[in-house]
Amino acid sequence: MTNSIGEIRNADFLFVIGSNTSEAHPIIAMEMKRAVRRGATMVVADPRKIWMSTIAEKHLQLKPGCDVWLLNAMAHVICEEGLVDEAFVAENTEGFEAVRETVKRYSPEAAEEHTGISAEDIRWVARKYATTEKAGIYYTLGITEHTHGTDNVYALANLVLMTGHLGKPSSGMNPLRGQNNVQGANDAGATPIFLPGYQRVDDPEAHARYEEAWGTTFPSEPGLNLNVMMKEVGKSIKGLFVMGEDVVLSEPNCMELEKGMNAAEFVVVQDAFFNETCRFADVVFPASVFAEKEGVFTNSERRVQRVRKAVEPPGEAREDWRILIDLANASGADWSFDSPAEVYDELARDADKFSGISHARLDATVELPKTGLQWPCPSPEHPGTTFLHEEGILRGKGLFQAVDYRPPAELPDEDYGLLLSTGRTLYHYNCATQTRRESGLDAKQSEAWVEMHPRDAKKRGIEDRDLVEISTRRGSIQVRALYSRQVQPRCIWMPLHFFEARANVITNDAGDPVTDTAEYKVCAAEVRKVEEGEVREGLFPGTFYGVDAPA
Repeated sequence: MTNSIGEIRNADFLFVIGSNTSEAHPIIAMEMKRAVRRGATMVVADPRKIWMSTIAEKHLQLKPGCDVWLLNAMAHVICEEGLVDEAFVAENTEGFEAVRETVKRYSPEAAEEHTGISAEDIRWVARKYATTEKAGIYYTLGITEHTHGTDNVYALANLVLMTGHLGKPSSGMNPLRGQNNVQGANDAGATPIFLPGYQRVDDPEAHARYEEAWGTTFPSEPGLNLNVMMKEVGKSIKGLFVMGEDVVLSEPNCMELEKGMNAAEFVVVQDAFFNETCRFADVVFPASVFAEKEGVFTNSERRVQRVRKAVEPPGEAREDWRILIDLANASGADWSFDSPAEVYDELARDADKFSGISHARLDATVELPKTGLQWPCPSPEHPGTTFLHEEGILRGKGLFQAVDYRPPAELPDEDYGLLLSTGRTLYHYNCATQTRRESGLDAKQSEAWVEMHPRDAKKRGIEDRDLVEISTRRGSIQVRALYSRQVQPRCIWMPLHFFEARANVITNDAGDPVTDTAEYKVCAAEVRKVEEGEVREGLFPGTFYGVDAPA
């Protein structure tokens, strides 16, 4: 996030796109509700009628996969009506003219045909966003999990730059991180592109500095990203170390991944709970949960916060850092870290963004342990950074990127007449490795379902709560059908959390050309009623994740 969570309550315009905030990010949603109660204008752009749309001034219920059409049409209005912050653009950006030329082709009237949103609403939202001083954009996986996800992000960034909504409070470009400490994992270099602190692995200066600091050599070419890696398991990738992730639940087209897992020579899983991926493991390392270890987590707003051990890990479970150090030393390394603080100090030493943050500093005062510090924090005296780019854009100039609409990899046809999207619910967390072990949460949502518009269901002879089979080109699963007007006609939606009916058996693993992020949000599907005798054994209810299931 360029800005901070606490600034949301003071925003005057909130553009929430591709984010089911109240279910996937309920704490952040509370700040948004606060802003609306105070009088802020909220606009929600989402193919479904999510709860946040009930408090929004406008719900732009666009057709799935048409985000670039909507965003470029908004940019068209801003350019055509003289709402561009020309001074900000001239002083702080480059590449704007290419965007100005591109968006001329994206009139609101043309966008209405593609998105289903009226030209009048597009113009109203564009004007409101451009002319409101404290206007922030908030998005998540509904924007990025497409084969054109990078284009979606570029189009959002174009809106931020052309209106000058950057480097000031309660504004900016704010991706809401989807998992605990996913920001911290990226900060530490858990990507194929970056070393710690977002220093590119193919930057000769950064690469040489880390080879010297670590006393070893390593490739200077970026590695494989997750979606590519999963396709190579059992092929060029012979072994796999899976840590804190249930990949056979979370990865798209996961039956293909299962074939790779069976062909792999060696698989290690490190997790606090036994999960579906453990079925393929040669070795399982029992890890600890957050309350059983020391360290830091970094949240969506770049805030580094201390985590303190409350209880000892049970049985043979151990802290992740201890497992990793012992594994490294057993493999021939000579690592001598004695605490998570020493590990973090090494990270901060070689990454300027974090060099002013340490366990010692976070522990030094009464206030900091409660609030943490936000990076960039380049020195021990620096107070941390509440919002980015206040003193100028960090890369020097903000770079506009002209983008054109590209359709999803799959659209409905004669064989698959519906459009499937997947997502999360309030009561379960990602692969539900933890949440379906808790009786209250599992009682709230104990089995999978698919939302269907009544019109589509009745055409197929499906009654509310019938057992149905959803099929795509990759496979099929059985779930309950729920009549719902939250979804548009010809669109269906289901949650990803349930191993008995894995949504990712049927999702598309086609990737974005830049990030290769898979297209979880759009694929062609069909639904039919399951007849008596066709119910798959053990489908309902799930037994593995019962409250007393063994770990």
